[in-house]
Amino acid sequence: MSPDRRDRRKRKNPQPRPQPPVVRTGPSRDDPHAVVYFKRHHSDDAAEAEPGRAALNSYPTKVRATMRAALAAVASAPPKRFAGGGYWEAMRGDMTGWFELRVDGPGRHHYRLFCLLDYDAKGVDRPLLVVIDGRDKPFRTTLSNADYASVRRLGDEYRSRNPRSLS
Repeated sequence: MSPDRRDRRKRKNPQPRPQPPVVRTGPSRDDPHAVVYFKRHHSDDAAEAEPGRAALNSYPTKVRATMRAALAAVASAPPKRFAGGGYWEAMRGDMTGWFELRVDGPGRHHYRLFCLLDYDAKGVDRPLLVVIDGRDKPFRTTLSNADYASVRRLGDEYRSRNPRSLS
């Protein structure tokens, strides 16, 4: 009795097809990211000119150090693959597309940085992790819809220019 033909087809290993060369036209989501801060054009006040950096610099020393270390870790992971400590969270709902860096501080106070990932910025050679703004709040409270709307407006302002406005 001859073997079933289907078995021979299963055993036969077809030659792998050659893959076309990959042509890169810009930064990839898998590349390490550069941590940068959004800089507004229409403000003379330092806190308003760089809201993310101003927020970070206003946080307690230990919170600042933890956030800077977490930003460096997330950026080198890269961000979409980062899985560590509950610091880096993708947001949902009206904030879809945003990421939140979360650190709890003294007195059970919560500190947040709101970030965007940018793969379309002109004049840069790698993707950007952009710190847009920051907020803090007491334990077991939530930020208001107005706070989130303000953050989204800053994100819209950031995206409205390309080359981007960075510091």
